[in-house]
Amino acid sequence: MSSKLVPPHGGELKPLMVADNERAELMQKAQTLPAVRLTSRETSDLIMLSMGAFSPLDGFMRQADYVNVVKNMHLDNGLMWPIPITVSVTKEQADTIAEGSEVALYDDESGELMGMMTVEEKYTYDKKEEAQHVFRTDDEAHPGVAKVYAQHDILLGGPVKVFSELHYPKEFAGYYARPAETRAIFEEKGWTRIAGFQTRNPIHRSHEYVTKIAMEVTDGVLIHPLVGKLKAGDIPADVRMKCYEVLIDKYYVKENVVLKVYPMEMRYGGPREALLHAIFRQNFGCSHLIIGRDHAGVGSYYGPFDAQKIFDEIPADALHIQPLNIDWTFYCHKCEGMASMRTCPHGKEDRVLISGTKVREMLGNGEMPPQEFTRPEVGKILMDYYQSL
Repeated sequence: MSSKLVPPHGGELKPLMVADNERAELMQKAQTLPAVRLTSRETSDLIMLSMGAFSPLDGFMRQADYVNVVKNMHLDNGLMWPIPITVSVTKEQADTIAEGSEVALYDDESGELMGMMTVEEKYTYDKKEEAQHVFRTDDEAHPGVAKVYAQHDILLGGPVKVFSELHYPKEFAGYYARPAETRAIFEEKGWTRIAGFQTRNPIHRSHEYVTKIAMEVTDGVLIHPLVGKLKAGDIPADVRMKCYEVLIDKYYVKENVVLKVYPMEMRYGGPREALLHAIFRQNFGCSHLIIGRDHAGVGSYYGPFDAQKIFDEIPADALHIQPLNIDWTFYCHKCEGMASMRTCPHGKEDRVLISGTKVREMLGNGEMPPQEFTRPEVGKILMDYYQSL
């Protein structure tokens, strides 16, 4: 039976995890190969490749794909892709690896053997040029730019075979899901119009309101938090998961929402990262991606709605998934409810607008933010966390 869901990007899901009956033999072989040690971001990208979230990629990018992605936001074959997916090594190590040979891929933090790669190409690249194109800045204070500058000088391109998804499936049991699995959930529910909601933060009232707007115009919402590595000061995944669970339990119609997590590391790439979020949400089966204020942004590097505007700058047929653009949302005392800049005619003095810094300060001091800003159950979890620091 043909699916009524949006097709995967490029036409088909390409999970790169090896079959169970091949794993032991391939891992034994990999242990004899030269070792390439992966940064946490490279490891998280490898896991995204393994589950098919980065379909149709078959591994780390070759040079032609890399150059086109950086400069033109598409692969060499013309398919839209906004951010390079790469692995780097030192020049000294690259000199010991012959093109056409295989290497083993190890997660540097845990030491775990993650997979193996056939090295089809080795090539140099310009880190500053990548930063300026992808992140719209070459400022090393930008956390995504800093990661690019910390990479080694040679990139390896070629297909991968993946053995492990690290701790994620076990740690987030019941919530960790691959694209084939979310698609099966949506099919079972009879959903065809699904809005994905990207989050790396607890869900406060404004985010809750945004997801409920989406519920009104789709069959259901996929709340899809990132559980890979974040920047210092962001709230850890285990704390956020408690917030999501209590919120869905008490304030959502459970049949209309699916909560699943994914293991990518945040790049804070603003507009281009929003496009990457759209691509892999399409692979997970979403027809729409909610794009609110400052999507995937950090600091003041991007305008508040740059991530919405970029969808108007790509070819109309570049993606099947569509952005669901929503304005800045908040509670308004005069409206006596949640509202947005599009619906509320009142001034900022009537709106409950609290900065992230102020919220952290309040919670750290044992002061509960107003219930117009966050649900009390969420506030309590966050207060316990901040007071334990």
